[in-house]
Amino acid sequence: MSRRLVNLTLDTLEDLPRACRRCVYWELDPVSAERACAAGDPGLEKEAWVSQTLLEWGSCGKLAYVDGMPAGFVMYAPPAYVPRSMAFPTSPVSPDAVLLMTAHVVTAFAGGGLGRMLVQAVARDLTKRGIKAIESFGDAKYGEPGESATNRGCLAPADFYLSVGFKTVRPHPRYPRLRLELRTALSWKSDVEYALEKLLGSMNPESILRPVRPATRSLTYSR
Repeated sequence: MSRRLVNLTLDTLEDLPRACRRCVYWELDPVSAERACAAGDPGLEKEAWVSQTLLEWGSCGKLAYVDGMPAGFVMYAPPAYVPRSMAFPTSPVSPDAVLLMTAHVVTAFAGGGLGRMLVQAVARDLTKRGIKAIESFGDAKYGEPGESATNRGCLAPADFYLSVGFKTVRPHPRYPRLRLELRTALSWKSDVEYALEKLLGSMNPESILRPVRPATRSLTYSR
């Protein structure tokens, strides 16, 4: 099974799941988003947002492919580019952080650690660009009985963010704001790689030939 990460561009935008490709939950303020959906083609607004953000700020997303198939993605940008970021009770995002807007792993590829891999890719990109932290709004009631996809919008579970190293910086019963210090993220990656080297070094050749599946937690949700 081969995995590949690429940047989100106007070309790769077409590989987002159809519902995500037409979703402007984050890219527009609530009123403008409703108008775009009522007009019938929110996909054009999303394309315009990606184009502007790429030109003015740079890379704003990552896509993961498994055996050539689109398997998941993340999108991120400074809060000034994300009108919806001011609509939460735990707003605003800290001035030294970039907002991780959304993360999604296709159901068929769940359980393989793609969510963690995507977050690490974002951390590497932003560290090179001098960013200190990533923040995100999580859904603390994700998956609870009676909670529909419409209610949660494009938010990922708060538990997912906690599982990949984020810490809660502003609690809320529904929409906590979470933060990942990029120095912590890089340290975590180094620790994991060191532990893996020690593990592989202690194995004999026969055991190395047997596949070992890491017990990681990934993210899956659908709209």
